[in-house]
Formats: sequence, C-alpha cells, structure tokens
Amino acid sequence: MNASSTGVRATQLRYSLVIPIFNEEAVLPLLIRRIVALLDVLDAPAEAIFVDDGSTDTSVIYLRGMVAEEPRFRLIELSRNFGHQIAITAGMDAAAGEAVVVMDADLQDPPEVVLQLVEKWKEGYEIVYARRMRREGETWFKRLTASIFYRLMEKMTSVDIPRDVGDFRLIGRKALDTFKQMPERNRFVRGMFGWMGFKQTAVSFERPARAAGETKYPFWKMLRLAVHGVIGFSEKPLRMALWAGLAISGVAALLGLFAVASWAFSFGVVQGWTSTVVIVSFLSGINLFMTGIVGLYVGGIHSEIKRRPLYVVDRLTGFEDALRAEVDNRNTEATLSASRDRRFG
Repeated sequence: MNASSTGVRATQLRYSLVIPIFNEEAVLPLLIRRIVALLDVLDAPAEAIFVDDGSTDTSVIYLRGMVAEEPRFRLIELSRNFGHQIAITAGMDAAAGEAVVVMDADLQDPPEVVLQLVEKWKEGYEIVYARRMRREGETWFKRLTASIFYRLMEKMTSVDIPRDVGDFRLIGRKALDTFKQMPERNRFVRGMFGWMGFKQTAVSFERPARAAGETKYPFWKMLRLAVHGVIGFSEKPLRMALWAGLAISGVAALLGLFAVASWAFSFGVVQGWTSTVVIVSFLSGINLFMTGIVGLYVGGIHSEIKRRPLYVVDRLTGFEDALRAEVDNRNTEATLSASRDRRFG
C-alpha cells in the first residue's frame, strides 16, 4: 500500500483505471494484487475504479473491504445489472484522471499492458487501443464467432472499428469529454470511440486465457452487441431491406405476368396448392424480416426518447476520501494565500 497517495487530490490524478465487475469473486484476489502492482509502478498518481454491475456473488463484499484498505481504490455499485457497456460508461463518468484505461476484470486484459498504452499516449495519441494478436483458452467456435463479429462490423458500419480490438484501451481527457457528450442508450462503446476520430493507434498483445471463472460474454451477448453496433452506426440494414423488397416485388410481378399469360392463352396452368403455399410463405417471411429490421430502429428511437438515466448508482465507496482531500487542499491553499496577502499587503 502506498500511504503517500492518501492525500492526493482528485484533480492531481493522472491515470484512472475503470474495471467493470460482474460475478468475479474467483479472480478478484489475483486481480487486486496485479492492479496494486500496476498502480505502484505508474509514473504519476492513479486510481482504480471498480464498477459492480449487479453481482450476485460475494464480489462486492470483497471489493468493499479492499477499498477500505487501499485509498487509491474506488467502488461504484450499480442498483442492478445494466450490462458491460453501461458499466464501463459509469466508471468513465466518475474517472478523474487525465488518461482513463478501460479493462476487463478476468485478466485477459493484462494490467501490465497498460504501461505500453501509457507510452503511446505520451507520444501524443488521444486514444490507444489494445489489439489481440492471439486468443488463448478459447474454443474454435468462440474464435469463429469473434471473427464473424468483426467482419460484420467492418462491412455493415461506416465507422472505422479496428479488427480484434475490444474495449481494452486508454482514452485521453479530450476524447473522454467528447464521449460524455454522446447520450445514446443502446451503447456500442468501441464504435463510439471510432466515430469521434482523434489521433488513434494500437498496441498489440497476446491475450491469455481467463484466469478464473466463466466468460460473461457468451454467443448471444456478442450477437446482441453486434446488433446494437450495426443499428447504432449504420443505415445499411434499412437499405438492404429496401432493395430486397424491390427485388422480391420484381420477381412477384414476373410471376404474376406468367400467371395471367397462362390463363389468357390457355397453355397450361399449374394445378395444386404447393407452389402457392411456398410463395406466400416465402413472401410473408421476407415481410416479417423487413418489419423486424424497421422495428429495431423504431425500438432504438423509443429507447432514446424516454430519456431515462443510463444507470442507477446504489452506493459509492472510496470517492469521499478523494473529495475530502481535494477540499482540504483547497482550504490549505486559501489559508496560505490569505497569509501571503496579509504579509505583503
């Protein structure tokens, strides 16, 4: 523990680590040790903000104890599970550092890589993302679906989202302030940072296997994230639905002309109901599919116009000490200023 950090003001913090937590009790002891080691070697004061996203195990109890012992730790407890993208948003909203690093708790985002991100940030890059060179401990199906996910995002969105890059990245204060001005509810955070531009670069690393516990991003969550990304950053699905509708309408018109010609010239009308059922079922399915695409966009609009808060905080721990230190420092500065005024006045 670094006792000298107890008096560091929030405004003096240079680095903030944002770590979302959801049922990670198995990995937390190892994570805490490696985070403390990282904070000790950083070249400036730093904080680690843990965001508990409605954990149902003992994660939050363990973290409360750690925050009580380590003054550089902060804990945000959300009132329920709002999802990974919202949890990292809550952490970034509370971050006081000039550079904010978002990383997962399962240690597949190695804390030691943060030092490389920091070096690139010092070179003038506003956003430094970590690119996975190898993915250990993952099944072929997981790697395949991840590859499909990135290819889909690359083809379907107009935003430059680097392949094999997750949410593990460093964000400078300028980019973070821009991010806070983006109020959308259905969040695809890596797409939001890609959209805003700024000078960006990558740091490559080999992604280790999960240290303990189970993945919190199964296939269906990846699929939902991909849908949010496409709907939030692209109108291509609507254009595809339009062109598909026109193409199917053209085929239906040709079939209609054939049917009329068959009746008019009596050169044979197909008897039976099979072809009719197949065609009607096909057209009905296409119609429902297109209606579903439009419904996703309408649902997104409905979510936005309700203007509900992105998340609800149940409890904050560790922030009070930082704010108290800031107030004490301001009072000290005011006292010294008044003393100097009296001395030289």
